[in-house]
Amino acid sequence: MTHSHRTFENPPALPHDVVAKAVERALDDSALEAPAAVALVGIALNDDDRAFIEHCCIKVGSRAAAGSQLLGLAGLCLGHTARRFGQLSDRAVALAESLATRAELDPSDVDGRALDGLDDIRSFLRRDDAEQFR
Repeated sequence: MTHSHRTFENPPALPHDVVAKAVERALDDSALEAPAAVALVGIALNDDDRAFIEHCCIKVGSRAAAGSQLLGLAGLCLGHTARRFGQLSDRAVALAESLATRAELDPSDVDGRALDGLDDIRSFLRRDDAEQFR
């Protein structure tokens, strides 16, 4: 009997132009969501430009079609961003809340990763920013 072990590696942050193209292509053609997902996770975990990460997540979270895997991922990536930077824009927080609400109402619309992202936002935003969630 042969066992195969799967390993997971966090993707690197890609250049901003590559990420932007991957996101645009995925929003135009759902068959191209996988490269956009890798690009989003890579920037959320490794890019130092919080505004760019938020911009990409907001674009995806506000434009992706219902049921797209990218919706829940956008919320999760905003959670990663809050964890890394300790802050998010009001617009990013509002989007994360909206995606999490949609996930609670209909997991086939937005998957549960949006809920995980909102949990991270609640946990990792700086104290003064987090007061709004109490």
